Amino acid sequence: MPAQIILASASPRRKELLAQIKVIAITYPVDVDETQYPDEKPLAYVQRLAAEKSALCAATLTTRLPVLAADTAVVIDDWIMGKPKNREDGLTMLAHLSGRTHQVYTAISLRGKQHWQAVSITEVTFRKLATYEMETYWHTGEPVDKAGCYAIQGLGGLFVESINGSFSGVVGLPLFEIAGLLAKQGIDLLL
Repeated sequence: MPAQIILASASPRRKELLAQIKVIAITYPVDVDETQYPDEKPLAYVQRLAAEKSALCAATLTTRLPVLAADTAVVIDDWIMGKPKNREDGLTMLAHLSGRTHQVYTAISLRGKQHWQAVSITEVTFRKLATYEMETYWHTGEPVDKAGCYAIQGLGGLFVESINGSFSGVVGLPLFEIAGLLAKQGIDLLL
């Protein structure tokens, strides 16, 4: 029987990644304030948000199922790139990523018998982007609701010269780390 969890997210990409490893996710999105604290480092930021999301979801529901939450941040020069506010913001983000290496931090938080956390940090290098490419990409609509203004699993993957780390972590849910936390919960995904 496939494992079942509560996913504290409305992300279809996260649900698809879980389905890929035969985990049935019942989505229950929660809203937390995603404002970065003054002097908060990217690692602490994603860990805090993932933990807050799983805690809020677990406190809201009465379920025996484990609760999984995640948070992803695209980081360059200690700047946490959220979702672009508008076209100008999006183009600024893409220009900063152009021809450079950035990091994608994805923290996961699993609440069940206990609370466990893990983090995936992946380095992604973009090739140099022409202005028309950034403009054209923006107008596809794909980057509008994506952290860092790109989707590696979509057209944004055309810009990626190399990746060092977890592809699924960049998409938004690192499967290696998920398997490790579910194992601590007593869920073996290969059985």
